[in-house]
Amino acid sequence: MRSVAVLGTGTMGAGMAGNLLGAGLDVTVWNRTRERAEALAVDGARVADSPADAVSGADAVLTMLFDGDAVAEVMAEALPAAREGVLWTQTSTVSVQDAAERLPDLAKQHGAVVIDSPVLGTRGPAEQGTLVVLAAGPTDVRDDVAPVFDAIGSRTVWVGERPGDATRLKLVVNAWVLMLTAGTAQSVALARGLGLDPQLFLDTIQGTPTDSPYAHFKGKAMIEGDYTPAFGLSGALKDSGLIAAAMRAAGVDPAVMDAVQEELRVAAEAGYGGADMAALVEAFRR
Repeated sequence: MRSVAVLGTGTMGAGMAGNLLGAGLDVTVWNRTRERAEALAVDGARVADSPADAVSGADAVLTMLFDGDAVAEVMAEALPAAREGVLWTQTSTVSVQDAAERLPDLAKQHGAVVIDSPVLGTRGPAEQGTLVVLAAGPTDVRDDVAPVFDAIGSRTVWVGERPGDATRLKLVVNAWVLMLTAGTAQSVALARGLGLDPQLFLDTIQGTPTDSPYAHFKGKAMIEGDYTPAFGLSGALKDSGLIAAAMRAAGVDPAVMDAVQEELRVAAEAGYGGADMAALVEAFRR
């Protein structure tokens, strides 16, 4: 493993590319908005003019794009230029159908090996190289792809070989993350509505069995109104739809996730789509 092409250098992809460079790999980057990719040139990345240009000659390709449609569109352009047997680490959060069928079929058409590898973490862990990589793919490529996963994450959880199993687990985890964020937003908003300092809520759960570092992280942002993107609200809205669809397909009642999705939609329509999902608290101010 010597060279990696990173397609998508937004909030997450930029940090991941930086850590690949820090690990001594040759990194080529591409982004629809070229300026976001060019910021990595100072650290030694080559900026490509197109996805095909980026992947030409690369040992591995890492995709970190918004959704399954974006991944499929970009890789349909890129893969014809990739070498035979290129390792494709698909780290974007996509639907189960995309991860299990659509993207593996695309890889097979072009002789690539796709590893379903969504990541747990936000911008901070992406920049620090401490993401948790959830991976599913053939056992015989695990050692080959390890330098990529070791550079971007602190831990890799191999879920299995079945296509899409890592994405299945990612949706399970993100369901909990969205529920926790929504619950924190609801309690912060309720405290304010009842005339209390919402910090009292966080102080009260501190050190108890109901405590959660994530509740403090997001709750602090909600109280201060600091919505600097770490996990974008538009991405959370997209993920809530993927989770609800997966629940329906699995025969699980999605009523609570549907409610979370509606609150996320309210916040997005109020102009917070580009903000961090902590802005979900604004949906409760009616």
